Amino acid sequence: MAFDQELADNIIEALTIINPPDLISKKMFGGIGYLVRGNMACGILDDKLIVRVGKEAYEEMLTRPGAGLFNSRGHAMTGWVTVDKQALMEKDTLLDWVEQGVAFSMTLPRK
Repeated sequence: MAFDQELADNIIEALTIINPPDLISKKMFGGIGYLVRGNMACGILDDKLIVRVGKEAYEEMLTRPGAGLFNSRGHAMTGWVTVDKQALMEKDTLLDWVEQGVAFSMTLPRK
């Protein structure tokens, strides 16, 4: 399945508001990833948002509406969550999730 273009458009709109440095988008894992300073902040897989939140915020982020485990090859990737598209209908909610990913990626060394 191709990634959800409507969700991609909404993420780009959120990233335009946030305006992180050195933003690039890159097709990866059958979806699309958004990298800030060379580190992935968020992305799309099928019709779900993937957000890199880090290990410290991971458990808390999983309690938010629509959030779930990001499974890769059968095991959960700690520090990453998925968010169902239905939970992202409010632009402020999507913006908050994208900000979470950008904020975490900004803590990482530039690649």
